Order: sequence, then structure tokens, then C-alpha cells
Amino acid sequence: MGYQRRKSSVVHVGGLDMGGANPIRIQSMTTTNTLDTEACVAQSLRIIEAGGELVRLTTQGRREAENLKNISAALRSKGIKTPLVADVHFNANVADVAAQYAEKVRINPGNYVDPARTFKHLEYTDEEYAAELRKIDERLMPFIKICKEHHTAVRIGVNHGSLSDRIMSRYGDTPEGIVESCMEFLRIFRREDFNDIVISIKASNTVVMVQTVRLLVQTMDAEDMHYPLHLGVTEAGEGEDGRIKSAVGIGALLTEGIGDTIRVSLSEEPECEIPVARKLVDSIEECVLLRAQAEASIKEDTVTLNINEADWETLQLKAAMAVGALLIDRKAHELVIHNPFFSEEQLTTLADAILQAARIKFTKTEYISCPGCGRTLYNLQETIARIKKATADLVGLKIGIMGCIVNGPGEMADADYGYVGAGPGRISLYRQKVCVEKNIPESEAVEHLLALIEKDRQASS
Repeated sequence: MGYQRRKSSVVHVGGLDMGGANPIRIQSMTTTNTLDTEACVAQSLRIIEAGGELVRLTTQGRREAENLKNISAALRSKGIKTPLVADVHFNANVADVAAQYAEKVRINPGNYVDPARTFKHLEYTDEEYAAELRKIDERLMPFIKICKEHHTAVRIGVNHGSLSDRIMSRYGDTPEGIVESCMEFLRIFRREDFNDIVISIKASNTVVMVQTVRLLVQTMDAEDMHYPLHLGVTEAGEGEDGRIKSAVGIGALLTEGIGDTIRVSLSEEPECEIPVARKLVDSIEECVLLRAQAEASIKEDTVTLNINEADWETLQLKAAMAVGALLIDRKAHELVIHNPFFSEEQLTTLADAILQAARIKFTKTEYISCPGCGRTLYNLQETIARIKKATADLVGLKIGIMGCIVNGPGEMADADYGYVGAGPGRISLYRQKVCVEKNIPESEAVEHLLALIEKDRQASS
């Protein structure tokens, strides 16, 4: 198989073009409070210095949206032309304000008009469902007008974790439902002849993410739409596991020619995401060849990967990227990696990590943790470290560690336990989809989580 990138239209984001024959663009998101101009500028500069080509900032309210003007002015005064992207959830009015100051605005169909996922089943007649769609149409009209006036691009960014109950009730928790959530919005934009649009569909589950993006491409092609695609595995985690999980999902699609811009979402400082993303993009053609060789090697349900790479992180990324699609498509359920620079034990551990990232075989605790943003309500990195230290021996257990409620309950819906920011200094704990303890003081929350896990283990033993 050879590498041929999917053809897409060109989208203008400020002075940056993406899609078409333009390079695959790399981006990250600040974790600072968007009302803190100085902190946002400093972190944006670190992202840009690391090679980030777009910087996204959470924009949860009107004040944050208006402060984008100050952040932008401060960066432009330093000669920085990197486009800023406003990330909007829940309040469509905020998107209208942000579109006046940011080069691009991300809106989430799951909570732009509809309430986000609460796992309630709702019954709609066809007429009632059509009426709900008209609400979306009416609310998008002023936003589209503002974006046209200010030459602001739009990202329609669907997250598996924040689908609306309306979509879930009509389509179920399926790739078809995720894609339809996007297409409802996309059809309105195209009808209004607004085409500076980038699309993303993200999930923490790599299988869901890859299958759904593939379906989105088929659906857009069937309707003669060819908008650029942004790729990411949301809530991938941190460290080696976050890198491998991202490489499995993002890499599977990149090797199929899908993707015009990417973000590797790590629970680390945002500038740490950039070199990882760069390695993925720079490895595409090599990994296409490795993927072909690996597919030819499949025998007795085992794929064998021969890879000559001396740098450990690069080896992890290339290996995960090369076999990601083969494992997601269940063409094999076992993986053997051959490499002259590392021990058999190291390579077996890497193979197990890739199999876990592809959700085939679980050999250690699974952590679903967000990268953090200005919405995060506690010290994410310290909390992840504490929870990991206390639960690392619980093989197969899945724990969601989420900074806020935007994607929290939804993205970790298949986790055994969830730790979610509920308010300043407050945490709510979940057992699967059910909130079992609300608004615990942050200082006590980790101990409460561990006690909950231990209580359940004793009850089941």
C-alpha cells in the first residue's frame, strides 16, 4: 500500500491555510485561566516555540471570550501571528462573542443547543425531532453571520463523551449517532455557503474514534463534502500510555491518508504535546510501509513487526502507528515486536501496551485522563500521580480522571470509576455512569475514591 492523503478543501484560519496540499498542522491547548492574559500569553508562546501552529483556549463565558482580544493583542505585539482558537461549550452566545476576536471558534454539537449527555432516554416523534433541528438552525444563523463578517473559521468538534441525549435516544451510542451529530451542523453551514470549516470527531476509545472518523469520511463523500479533518484521541492520559494510545488512534488514520491537523492530548504541559505530534506526522510514510509489511506477516492471529529504531519514544510511536489499524480492525489479536536495540522484555511490555491501547488485551490499570484546560478544577497532574501510585496493581480496572464535567461523565462512561471536577475545590465520584458521591472536598477525594474501590472489591470477593 502507498500513502495518498485524502483530498480536502482548503480552509483559511487567519493567515494559516490547512487542508488541500498544505502540511498537516499541529496544535495544542492552553491549561491556563483564559481571564489571566499574562499566563495565557506565556503558555501560548511555549506552545508556539515548541512548534505549535494553532493555540486553542477554553472560552467558558462571555468574559473569557472578550479577553481573547487582549490575549491576541499581546501576542500580535510580539510579532506572533499564530491563529487562536476559542473552545466553546454549553453557551452559544459565547461563540458569537469569541468569533469577533479569535481566528477560529470550536463549537460542540453535543452541547451547543441541546443539553449534554445525561444518559436519559427521550422519546421524540418525527415532528418533535424536526422541531429540535430547527432550534439548531435558528441558533446557528447569527453565529454564521458573525463568522462571515469577521472571516472567522469554525471547527465543528464532536466528542463521544458529550453527545446529547437527543442524539443518543435516536441513534444510540453508535458511530452513526456521532457522525449524525456532526452532519446536522455541517449541512446548515454548507447551505449558508460557509466553508471555512474543520471537522473533528474524538473519543477516548481508539476503536470508536477510528471507526467513527472513517464513517464520517464516507458520509461526507456521499454528500460531496470534503472539509479538512482534525484528529485526536481525547483523554489519552500521560506518559508512555498517553503517547501510545494517541499513536494507535491518530496513526491508524494518518496511515490511511486521513487527517489535516492533529492534537496529541496528554495530561502534561501543553508544549509537551507538540514534539510527539511532530514525530507522528514525520513518520507517516515510513509507517505506511511498516503497516504493509506487518499485515503481510499476520499468521495464527499474530502480527509481527520488525522495526529498526534506536530511540525508545520514537519506537513506541512508530510501532503503535504502524499496527494500530490492523489491531483496531481485529486482523490480529497478538503482537510481536522485533528490534535490535531493546530487550525482549521491553518489547513485550511495549506490545502489551499497544494491545491495550487498541482495547484488545488489558494487562494493567487503564487511566482515562484529560489533558486539562482553563476549566480544570484541581491540580490534574498531581492527582493523576496520586491515583496511579495507589491503583497501579489493579490490572484491568479503568479509572477516569477528568478536570470538569464537559466530557467527564460521558467520555469515561465505560470506566469502572470516575473522578470528576465538580466545582472549585470539589470533586464528584462515579461508579460507571452513576454519580455516587457529590462535591467532596478535593483534599479528601482521592482517599474517598480508593475507599470506594476497596469496598467494591471486598463486596465482590
